[in-house]
Amino acid sequence: MSQKMQILFVEDDKVIASGLCYSLEQEGYSVTHCLDVESAETMINENSFDLAILDLSLPDGSGYDICKMIKAQDIPVIFLTAIDDEVNVVMGLDMGADDYITKPFRIREFLSRIKSVLRRYDKTVSFRTVIEFSGLKIDTAKAKVYKGEQEIILTSLEYRLLLIFANHEGQMLSRSQLLQGLWDIAGDFVNDNTLTVYIKRLREKIEDDSQNPKIIKTVRGHGYKGGD
Repeated sequence: MSQKMQILFVEDDKVIASGLCYSLEQEGYSVTHCLDVESAETMINENSFDLAILDLSLPDGSGYDICKMIKAQDIPVIFLTAIDDEVNVVMGLDMGADDYITKPFRIREFLSRIKSVLRRYDKTVSFRTVIEFSGLKIDTAKAKVYKGEQEIILTSLEYRLLLIFANHEGQMLSRSQLLQGLWDIAGDFVNDNTLTVYIKRLREKIEDDSQNPKIIKTVRGHGYKGGD
């Protein structure tokens, strides 16, 4: 029997935490629940985790504080918060967060986003090992992206978004198609505005001039096209 994935779940609302812990355990995950930053720090120092799900507002600090600690171990992080504005989304992504889920949400969405992030870190995936795309090299076995000799550091969703464009090079993709590809579930589960943030940040990392993109182009009124 394979070992269970270990999840650190930091949420100070005991009612919300109880329901989500139950759902995660039903999916086969092993969950360590903490109510605050202090207890989470203790757990991080004493245990090894495969994923951290962090509430943003905590009684003795912020999920950002825990994110700094856990990203140092190259562990994926998902923020779980009631705050939904671009400033906080960008701040979380800047700190290395792999996803950002806004309350309220559906359990199906929650579980699907977890699986999506964990796949990003799965070292056993084997399909097209290297994809050449508009001057970029995507090493899918290691989930790494290079521009020339320089590695480009992407979050889980930036990487997933880039893969969608690379696997559909030259094709026009609607926002709905991109969202469905990102989350592996119906696009209406996702805040459409967040896609704009991911597109902008991905362009800033891979384009020579993000204001005049050549790799990910906007098709006015339709969506986006990757490559030629």
